[in-house]
Amino acid sequence: QVQLVESGGGLVQPGGSLRLSCVGSGVTFSNYVMGWFRQAPGKAREFVSSINRNGDFTYYGDSVKGRFTISRAYSKNTLDLQMNSLTPEDTAVYSCAAGSRTARYYYTSNGDGMDYWGKGTLVTVSS
Repeated sequence: QVQLVESGGGLVQPGGSLRLSCVGSGVTFSNYVMGWFRQAPGKAREFVSSINRNGDFTYYGDSVKGRFTISRAYSKNTLDLQMNSLTPEDTAVYSCAAGSRTARYYYTSNGDGMDYWGKGTLVTVSS
C-alpha cells in the first residue's frame, strides 16, 4: 500500500520560513517524478513545484519562484520543500504527489495525472 505523508506545516509569521517534508512508504521515490501542490480555502489546486527523477530538473510556480526550493533525498525516500519569505498568500494545505510522467508535464497539468497523493499539511502565514 502506497502512502505519502507530509509534515512540517504550522503557523508562521510573514517573512518567516518553514520546511515541509514528505515521506513515502510502499513506493520508491526514485522511480517517480515528485511534486508539491497547494490548495487555499475556496481556491483551486495550485502547482508549487516539481522535480524529476534524477533531481536535476525542477519547476516552480510563478508565485513561489525564488522563495521556495524543492529537493529530494533518495536514501531516505523523502521529498522536501524549503519555503522562505512566506506571505499570507502562501496559506494553504500543501500536498506532495508522485507521478509517472515528466516534471514539466505536471507543471503544465497542475498535477493532473499524478499517481499518488498525500493528505496534506496545513501552512498558515499570519501575524
